[in-house]
Amino acid sequence: MSGGNAVLGVGILVTALAVSACAGASAPPGPSASAPTSMTSSASPSESGQPATESNPPGDIPDNQAFVAFTPPGAAFSVKIPEGWASSTAGATTTFTDKLNQVQVSTAATATAPTAASVTATDIPAWRGQVPRFALGQVSTVTRQAGPAVLVTYQGDSPPNPVTGKVVRDAFEHYVFFHAGTRVDLTLSGPENADNVDPWRTVTDSLRWQ
Repeated sequence: MSGGNAVLGVGILVTALAVSACAGASAPPGPSASAPTSMTSSASPSESGQPATESNPPGDIPDNQAFVAFTPPGAAFSVKIPEGWASSTAGATTTFTDKLNQVQVSTAATATAPTAASVTATDIPAWRGQVPRFALGQVSTVTRQAGPAVLVTYQGDSPPNPVTGKVVRDAFEHYVFFHAGTRVDLTLSGPENADNVDPWRTVTDSLRWQ
């Protein structure tokens, strides 16, 4: 090869190598050698197909709830009931309801004052048969404005909702008052997790003998 052709050949080779180097520098990187990304899901139970745990619906009575006096026909006492609640009467029992809460007022003539022992022996077995999944809490004697009362706390299931079929776990406060041959039962109930301490105290402290 002549000297001119040799120089030309070297130039072409250098140019080809430079073009190849540039092309290699701009090429996209190859697949990473790192471990594949984990496919573990952090979805919540409901997102992963498992049913979410249901809790009792809220049943708190509003702080601004008004109360009105109620006297059963022919009775010698009055008690304050939340205003605007629906009412129904069956015999000597009047029931007031609003959404998930309920107040029952019952009267009966009796010769002797009920005690914690007599309520435990006689009444609680009857309530076990009336309240689904009855679970006894405590039996005690408390003092209210009208005098001493036997207080029984317990839990039970509400009747199924006629539309949804859902059942609410209710907490009950059952007060038994007595005066001059008259027994008055106040049964207050609402969802187990509701905070109705103040309204229930208003009702039970409002009882007045006439």
